Amino acid sequence: MRILVVEDQKKVAGFLKNGLVEAGYSVDLAESGETAEILIAENPYDLVVLDVMLPGQSGLDTARHFREFGYTGPILMLTALSGTKDKVNGLDAGADDYLTKPFAFEELLARVRALLRRQSPGAMNSVLRLADLEVDLVSRKVNRQGKHVALTPKEFSLLEYFLRNPKRPITRTQISEHVWDVHFDSESNVIDVYVNLLRKKVDQPFEKKLIRTVIGVGYEISDE
Repeated sequence: MRILVVEDQKKVAGFLKNGLVEAGYSVDLAESGETAEILIAENPYDLVVLDVMLPGQSGLDTARHFREFGYTGPILMLTALSGTKDKVNGLDAGADDYLTKPFAFEELLARVRALLRRQSPGAMNSVLRLADLEVDLVSRKVNRQGKHVALTPKEFSLLEYFLRNPKRPITRTQISEHVWDVHFDSESNVIDVYVNLLRKKVDQPFEKKLIRTVIGVGYEISDE
C-alpha cells in the first residue's frame, strides 16, 4: 500500500519513511502542503500522514484542499497540539484520525492499519484470508495450508494489495501505483518479475493456484 507523508522536519520525515518502509509500505515524502497537493493530484495514495504545522500553507488547509480535489482516502493528522479544539479543527478539515506528538511508532502503525482496513470491504481485522491462504498484517506472517511462507517486504506488499482487491482483475498500472513509489520505472518488467516470485512461493508448492494472469489486463487473485 502506498502512503504520502507530509512533514517538513527532515529528521522526522526520514524516521516516518524508514519505519513505514520497514513495515512494508511504499512511501513518498513532501515537505510542504503545496508539494503534497502536486503529488496527490498525480498519484493514487492509499493513505496520507499529514503534519499540521507546515511552513506556509498549514496542514489544515492542505487537508481541506485534498478533499476539495476529490481525494477520498484516509488522512492521519499529526500535531503537537493536543487540545480538544485542535483535534476538532483537524477532523473538520478532513482528517480521519488524529495523533499527538510525541507518539510511539507502534501506535502510528496501528492507526495506519485501522484506517486502511476501513478502505477494504470485509477486511475488518488484521488478518486477510482467501481460501487456505492467511496473511497477518501485524506479525507480517503468511501461511498457506498451515505452512509458513517466507516473503520479502515487497512480495508481502504485493500479496497484501492482491488480497485487499480479491476476485477482480488488477492492471500493472494499478499495481505500480499502490505497491511502488514515485520513483518506479514504468518501462521495466519488475512487476511481472515480482508476481512470478510470489507465485513460486504462494502457489507453486500447492495444488490450487490463486494468482492468475488476466490476458490483456494484468493479474487477479481468486479461489474460484
